[in-house]
Amino acid sequence: MKLECAGRTLDLSRPQVMGIINVTPDSFSDGGRFRRLDAALAQARQMVNDGAAILDIGGESTRPGAPEVTLEEELNRVVPVVEAISSELDVVISVDTSKAQVMREAVASGAGLINDVRALEEPGALAAAVDLQVPVCLMHMQGQPRTMQQQPVYEDLLAEVSRVFEARIQACVDAGMVRERLLLDPGFGFGKTLEHNYQLLARLDRFRHFGLPLLTGLSRKSMFGQLLGRAVDQRLPASLAGALLCAQGGASVLRVHDVRETVDVLKVLAETQKWQDG
Repeated sequence: MKLECAGRTLDLSRPQVMGIINVTPDSFSDGGRFRRLDAALAQARQMVNDGAAILDIGGESTRPGAPEVTLEEELNRVVPVVEAISSELDVVISVDTSKAQVMREAVASGAGLINDVRALEEPGALAAAVDLQVPVCLMHMQGQPRTMQQQPVYEDLLAEVSRVFEARIQACVDAGMVRERLLLDPGFGFGKTLEHNYQLLARLDRFRHFGLPLLTGLSRKSMFGQLLGRAVDQRLPASLAGALLCAQGGASVLRVHDVRETVDVLKVLAETQKWQDG
């Protein structure tokens, strides 16, 4: 399938890579590296050259315990970067935000996709997304970023995540959004224990029945650090294994820090599947 993203087309007939560019001082992996406009633009160029089909620009860290960011500060971080990338590079730009005004100004500046960890539940976010008519990724999260890892509990993880997806999809459709513009993210690390994360990874295919593209973000996350005892900068092999498992489980978009390496993994998978298919 193809998604129209504000004048740019995203081909999801095969898995695509979304490169992460956090313009924040405190993101868990790359916080502070791309706060300057020239650094963010240089990273964008490199990621597109490495094969990223989407660049995800975020101005507020959603790591556990992260402080809130004011609307003005988030706009100042995000909008100039979106404008600069859109004017120079032919790539789909995603804005990683939950704030309605950031959505509106980012799309006006060239963003073509909204990636919302709060699934359009913040004030005005759903109305903004309906007005903007760009694709939206709805993520599952139990709780809020500051507290989400304080003993998350589920009676039936897969069923509960599915019920949240059903409710948010219906809310979007009822508000006037085209269902086919939605993507779903099960929210690895967002209100999940180590066991929850690996259960989601093992059963990612359970969410394919919605008939919507799946977006996954496992890159460098603590689910690898806890399992392997690896620091953030030592999690590339595990992140690539996770990306491969997600692609095999039906993910259409892989949100990653390490674009070139993930693109290589997908090329090997595609070549292998070509021979499996006959």
